Amino acid sequence: MRKTTLFSLIAASSFATPALAAKGPFFSLGNTDFVVLLGLLLFIAVLVYFKVPGLLGGMLDKRAEGIRNELDEARALREEAQELLASYERKQLEVKDQASRIVAHAEEEARLAAEQAKEELQKSIARRLQAAEDKIATAQAGAVKEVRDRAAMVAVAAAQDVVAAQMTAADAGKLIDAAIDEVGVKLH
Repeated sequence: MRKTTLFSLIAASSFATPALAAKGPFFSLGNTDFVVLLGLLLFIAVLVYFKVPGLLGGMLDKRAEGIRNELDEARALREEAQELLASYERKQLEVKDQASRIVAHAEEEARLAAEQAKEELQKSIARRLQAAEDKIATAQAGAVKEVRDRAAMVAVAAAQDVVAAQMTAADAGKLIDAAIDEVGVKLH
């Protein structure tokens, strides 16, 4: 609105000249230019009397102060936002570092667990091999014992057949008496 009023005043002053608008002496009430000048001066005097320029200046100063405060607030908000952004960037770096440490720790634990599992597997295999060897040794000892027992039984049976074929009744009686005497001596 101010631009329109200013433009109107400039346009009116450039087109209206005293020679075209009025006739006669300038300081007479018949001269429209003089009347307009008086009206303008009266209007300005009323404005000054009611302190309109001071009010306008105060309003402009208040508006300028408001704008200055808004700019200061915006500047403070911008600085706060930059600090917050820097804080988040630091936190992001810390989280990234922590994540890489966690991954490295997990990889180390996985490697250690794999090594431990490998060692336990080797121990388990060694125990199973030892158990199998023990079973084989036990089976072998049992087989040897069984063969010896069987051999002893066959030898006793063969000796019995041989002794039975070569022994007479008198020799058998002497052996029985000798065995009885020996048992009697050992028991008493």
